[in-house]
Amino acid sequence: MTLDRRCFLTALAAIGLARPACAATARKLMLGMLHTLSPAPIYIAQGRGYFADQGLDVEFVFFDAAQPIAAAVVAGDLDVGITALTGGFFNLAEKAALRVIGGGLHEEKGAQGIALLASPKAYAAGLTSPAKLAGHSVAITQYGSSFHYILGRLAQIDGFDLKSVDMRPVQSIQNMLAAVGTDQVDATFAIASQAKTAAAAGRARIIAWIGDVLPYQLTALFTTERMINSRPDDLHKFCNAYRHGVDDYRTAFFSGPPGPATDAVIPLIEKYVYTGDPNARAKILAGVSTYSPGGALDVKDVLAQLAWFHAQGLVKGDADPKSLVDTSFLSAL
Repeated sequence: MTLDRRCFLTALAAIGLARPACAATARKLMLGMLHTLSPAPIYIAQGRGYFADQGLDVEFVFFDAAQPIAAAVVAGDLDVGITALTGGFFNLAEKAALRVIGGGLHEEKGAQGIALLASPKAYAAGLTSPAKLAGHSVAITQYGSSFHYILGRLAQIDGFDLKSVDMRPVQSIQNMLAAVGTDQVDATFAIASQAKTAAAAGRARIIAWIGDVLPYQLTALFTTERMINSRPDDLHKFCNAYRHGVDDYRTAFFSGPPGPATDAVIPLIEKYVYTGDPNARAKILAGVSTYSPGGALDVKDVLAQLAWFHAQGLVKGDADPKSLVDTSFLSAL
């Protein structure tokens, strides 16, 4: 074997040894989120190696509800979470120094994100718009949930008394859909893919898209003050990767008709939701909702949500609202 050949093989071995060493130095970051389509930009960032490129080993931890994610971040079992901002979240934020650092799903005009559904019976009897909700029953997951907030804001916008609505906490989205589909309640809320499926099957009627009447920061990225102080570099790296994922998501789904960019990200999303479903592509296309460019946070709306929960007596703390938001990692709207 020649010296040049030995040197070449030695160099190859060194490269091979270097890769595990680099992987071993990747910084672990635990991310909590719902096992749904809503965090699709994060699936894209993971699939395209954006987190790995930043030297991060991001592990997904999936939950069935929003509140446990915030609790797990507070407890230190998770480093970062992304989910809806609820009354429970804001209570934890004020008591345990949670900080909102970026935007997630953002309802806006023309976006088919969350729908208001009427039962077939209620629709036939005249429940055809949000303004007609007074006197009707509405299924929500629980008091203080994002659905409670949406209903309260609709009451303000359309001028009806929230107390005139019979809110029925049924604990899960599946129960909400079942209740409206069997005429047990007059109305409920659902994400686009679920709403369109229910409407196509004749189990409900879509009477409004929430984004058309209520611009709304539905989900958001958050962490703890402890994490911000102890691992700011890792958070900046995470947010850099997240930003790229959001921009790829917007290019794939909101820059024109579905095309090659869409086809390229569908498998990255399908790995986590609708896995193995022959209709996965159609369900993903029907269910994607808007993210602001670069994962920007609608700070004004987050503060409006907190103020509403305070006014309802669902948040008791007296922390400075602006202290709950940190825009040093991602931009603000």
